[in-house]
Amino acid sequence: MRILGIDPGIAIVGFGVVDKEGSQLRPVQYGSIQTEAGLPVPLRLKQIFEAMQSLLETYRPDEMSVEKLFFNKNVTTAFTVGQARGVIILAAELAGVPVYEYTPMQVKQAVTGYGGAEKKQIQEMTKLLLRLKEVPKPDDVADALGIAITHAQFRAFISISEGVKK
Repeated sequence: MRILGIDPGIAIVGFGVVDKEGSQLRPVQYGSIQTEAGLPVPLRLKQIFEAMQSLLETYRPDEMSVEKLFFNKNVTTAFTVGQARGVIILAAELAGVPVYEYTPMQVKQAVTGYGGAEKKQIQEMTKLLLRLKEVPKPDDVADALGIAITHAQFRAFISISEGVKK
C-alpha cells in the first residue's frame, strides 16, 4: 500500500510518500511544496492545488493521510492553513484517493508510543522507522512522513472497523 502523508500549511506543505509492505515501511519520496510569502492567498492556494495534483499523479498513492487542524492562537493563520487543507483534500478527492485525518496527539502516539512526545522525539523516531540517514528538513517534511507512518499504524484498525461496518 502506498500512503501519501501531508503536513498542511500555506507557506510550506510537507509531503512524504511511504510504501507499506507487511510490517515494513519504505520511504519512496519526500519533500515540500513552498509558496512565496507576499503572494495573494488565492494564488498560493492554486499553487498548492496544482502541486498536489502533480504529486498524486506521479506517486499514485492508495490513500492519503493529513494532519487535522488544531486551534491555533493566531486565528488568521488557522483560517489560511484550513484553506490550504481544503485544496489539498479536494485534490485527493478529485484523484479518487481516500483521505484519513489524524490529530497531532495521534501522530505522536503512533510514531513514538507517547501522546505527549516532543517534536524532536517524533522526528528522530521517524528517521529510525524509515531508516533514513538524517531527519528530513524542513520540519514539515519530517512531520508529513510521521503522518504517513501514523496512517500505516492505524490502517490495520481501519480495515477491521470497515469489515465490521459491512
